[in-house]
Amino acid sequence: MTVLKTSLRNFFAHKGRMALSAIAVLLSVAFVSGTLVFTDTMNTTFDKLFQATSSDVTVSAKGSSDTGETTSRTGKPPVMPASVVGKVRGAQGVEKAEGTVGSTAVTVIDAHRDKLSPSSGAPTIVGSWNSNDARTMKITKGTAPQGPDQVMVDEDTASKHHLKLGDDIGMISVVGTHHARVSGIAAFQVTNPGAAIFYLDTKTAQQTLVGKTGVYTNVNVTAAKGVTNDQLKKNVTAALGHGYKVQTAKEVADANQKSVESFLNVMKYAMLGFAGIAFLVGIFLIINTFSMLVAQRTREIGLMRAIGSSRRQVNRSVLIEALLLGVIGSVLGVGAGVGIAVGLMKLMGKMGMHLSTDDLTVAWTTPAVGLLLGVVVTVLAAYLPARRAGKVSPMAALRDAGAPADARAGAVRAVIGLLLTAAGGWSLYVAATADKAKAGSGWLGLGVVTTLIGFVVIGPLLAAGLVRVLGAIILRIFGPVGRMAERNALRNPRRTGATGAALMIGLALVACLSVVGSSMVASATDQLDKTVGTDFIIQGDQEYTLINPQMVQKIKATPGLERVTEYKLLDADLATPDGRVSEKETINAADPTYAQDLRTKTVAGNLADAYKPDSMSVFEGFAKKHGIKLGSTVSVDFKDGTTAKLTVRAITSDDVVVDKGAMYASIATAAKYVPADRMPLDQLVFATAKDGQEAAAYKALKSTLRDDPALTVRDQTDYKKALKDQIGQLLNMIYGLLALAIIVAVLGVVNTLALSVVERTREIGLMRAIGLSRRQLRRMIRLESVVIAVFGALLGLGLGMGWGATAQQLLALEGLKVLDIPWPTIITVFVASAFVGLFAALIPAFRAGRMNVLNAIATD
Repeated sequence: MTVLKTSLRNFFAHKGRMALSAIAVLLSVAFVSGTLVFTDTMNTTFDKLFQATSSDVTVSAKGSSDTGETTSRTGKPPVMPASVVGKVRGAQGVEKAEGTVGSTAVTVIDAHRDKLSPSSGAPTIVGSWNSNDARTMKITKGTAPQGPDQVMVDEDTASKHHLKLGDDIGMISVVGTHHARVSGIAAFQVTNPGAAIFYLDTKTAQQTLVGKTGVYTNVNVTAAKGVTNDQLKKNVTAALGHGYKVQTAKEVADANQKSVESFLNVMKYAMLGFAGIAFLVGIFLIINTFSMLVAQRTREIGLMRAIGSSRRQVNRSVLIEALLLGVIGSVLGVGAGVGIAVGLMKLMGKMGMHLSTDDLTVAWTTPAVGLLLGVVVTVLAAYLPARRAGKVSPMAALRDAGAPADARAGAVRAVIGLLLTAAGGWSLYVAATADKAKAGSGWLGLGVVTTLIGFVVIGPLLAAGLVRVLGAIILRIFGPVGRMAERNALRNPRRTGATGAALMIGLALVACLSVVGSSMVASATDQLDKTVGTDFIIQGDQEYTLINPQMVQKIKATPGLERVTEYKLLDADLATPDGRVSEKETINAADPTYAQDLRTKTVAGNLADAYKPDSMSVFEGFAKKHGIKLGSTVSVDFKDGTTAKLTVRAITSDDVVVDKGAMYASIATAAKYVPADRMPLDQLVFATAKDGQEAAAYKALKSTLRDDPALTVRDQTDYKKALKDQIGQLLNMIYGLLALAIIVAVLGVVNTLALSVVERTREIGLMRAIGLSRRQLRRMIRLESVVIAVFGALLGLGLGMGWGATAQQLLALEGLKVLDIPWPTIITVFVASAFVGLFAALIPAFRAGRMNVLNAIATD
């Protein structure tokens, strides 16, 4: 009980000094809890949606996916004849069966030809209005569609795009463009996460999406009273045979949920990874806090030991303080996490994904994980300072406050740090010189972890050297004040090293990712310059957006073009000469002019020969694996056609970036074995302008594509910019998540300075008494903070650039051979670190300047 009372007294006596450590715990726990609540809420939202919108049993065409996606390489959804509905109705236990038509391979535009697709990446769905939808949707305005000139839209989409009754809407599919006017607006009875949904009557939907009536994509089946969904599935399967996909409501919901969870899990674990980085940085802050508190209370602890307190009691007293800190920070963090989750939901709402707070899900595991993580991390971080506190002898009560440095421990630490750093450097060297990326990636991971730990351990030694160098460069120009700032930073190298290491971790990751991202852009740009021989690339803005034949003809008719190349993807199983079958491969079918549009390296043969009749190419790795040589025959079983015997006329190099691992054949060859109605639509179209007409052709193509806003034309400059923007957006998102760790590191600098000011209260009073002005005192503390921040930045940026350069060497094995150091970013981060130091010193410097001189001198 005495230990507990002592711990409580000390904790609340130093509550101001504990506050910043508590904030670090709070932020880290809040990020973890917020991530868990946010992803759980999204799972709940989608789960409710899928359960509410699924019929008891759903029958779909054999080629449709488990999740109900109705896209295909032909641009048309897989369909079933209308006779299937009659067969289903005749099955035992069926109360009702209704055929429906739907597709996601549609672009919807308004009267101004602006796309009405969601900005969140959610699908645009056009389908027939049916009784299953009537069960989950409520018409709030107008009426359901009742003719070819009517369409109904969901309320969220109508609100976002300011649609009202009577507005014209165009639906662009492979069949053509169908125009209709808004006849009604319907609201979801459950939360719609962001899909844009448009309803037509059944006949119009068939004509618009498939091009003919009398077919359906799905049959919604309702069970008779007393019939389970599983039994109904068996009965329907028995009535239809095995040529169709039959799923219960649970199976459809589970398949959809699994598809969503794969995306959510990536996001969840990525965010938790960044929370882990913040926790790691927070550990340094907590260690520093308790180390300084123990050092400042050396005499007090010595007195406790002199009057009978055991080492264990002193140790336990410090750990109880850490426990209190962890509990308070974690409890507040869990509450803040719920707020973060709500904030993320609002942010997603602005991006187009609507999540209702009615579905807010806080599972019991979330506060349990947050509390456990926060408390365990805090107590573990305080263990070493607590252990040092237990070693304080009773004689320390007779000495000045402050524990003497352990020279032997420092030497051992330096040796261990040097060994770890050397081992990490060797691992990075092995990774950089690896022959295969997969083998090298393991060495890279080991090198990153080992060098990071090594730099943390060796931090005090590095601080003693680098701070002197920085002092000579930065601080000496400030005269005596600068020299005092340098000596203050060198007074406790262990503390300076730990504070700088906290900042080092976040900045090392920033530098590494900057080098990797910049190198990827530079390498891809270099590859485009070397390999792409066409002027323009036309493609859809979504993966499932294909180019229909009518648009291809318009592109070919565009004035100023010398040649136009079509490019399709066909699914096939390949039987190779070694007797094996390679399933689910992709054949890239193109016009023969593609050999001019993409200058792909070959290791054998000429790529132009692969476009001859009944010919193809394979890539180097596939050829080695299956013993294929020039002249070998490969049996190609096209998924939507028959089997072809194709002769290998070229083997392409694996040392490429564009179309890496592609197998080519001509469209004419594919057309011999795939019926015209099953031939895939163009994935891409390449266009090359006549000499001197590039600008006019570009403008003409832009004009042509106005008829289909889902398609985009890019010249090489546009393509490079799009690539750079995509990688830039990804990096900005990662930098945003790393900002949490950097914020915690800044708190560490603030805390270190604040506790340092308290530790030096008497010293500051004496300096003020002999003539140091408040302004000079504040400048001294600011300069000390700047040098610590710059020290951490130098370590982090140097380490990160080393990681990034090694990672680029592995990427070079995949064809990304250009190493590009983004010096503007590196320099900006370095300069920003100095400003971080200035910012962190504001409050400690202000408090130091306001000290009463006499009271400070009288401090014991």
